[in-house]
Amino acid sequence: MSDTIIFIHGLWMNGIDMSLLRYRFKKSGYNTFQFSYESTKNTPLENAHKLSEFINVIKSEKIHFVCHSMGGLVLRHYLNLNSVQKFGNTVMLGTPNRTSVIAQTLAEWSLGRKLLGKSLDNGLIGSPPKWNSRSKLGIIAGYFPLASGLLLPIIKGPSDGTVSVEETRLTGSLDHITLRLPHLGLLFSKDAFLETKHFIEHSCFCLLYTSPSPRDRG
Repeated sequence: MSDTIIFIHGLWMNGIDMSLLRYRFKKSGYNTFQFSYESTKNTPLENAHKLSEFINVIKSEKIHFVCHSMGGLVLRHYLNLNSVQKFGNTVMLGTPNRTSVIAQTLAEWSLGRKLLGKSLDNGLIGSPPKWNSRSKLGIIAGYFPLASGLLLPIIKGPSDGTVSVEETRLTGSLDHITLRLPHLGLLFSKDAFLETKHFIEHSCFCLLYTSPSPRDRG
């Protein structure tokens, strides 16, 4: 039986944005499933319970996870709730594991709070659960030079235009690299796919290239 990969999308999305990435993994021989959830109508914890129901009906010897942006926060809540032994590896793409500066800024305005909804509740801001090390974690951050301090000056340091490199870091990760890509570009880039695939299969990235900083830990 082939390994399974569950894809978890980010804020305001429904999973269609991850279709190309899913297709590439399917062509590589993986069983793939897209978990879709209402990112602003439910809290990350509520969506984690829905993810649990989703996973319970999947028959697979090993389940890996590929999460984009807020999807990684939903997974952190899920792993805190469940003690399943069939977990494989996890790759987070542009996940704001530390408080999102953009979300924090938007939340200061009534319209911003309305747009973000319940995603703020121990998700984009607040305190999601610590990483559960049963699943080996690799993190890919994006770096889009035009967005770093120029288009979005509220984000300090290198960023993908939505999430800073610093915000992606999470204690407990095995590997962390930065690719010269914008936030959504992490889903469409062949290099990001190859790095993700390498971590799923080998628990480390293959370092096709790293920019602006080399691999680091944690």
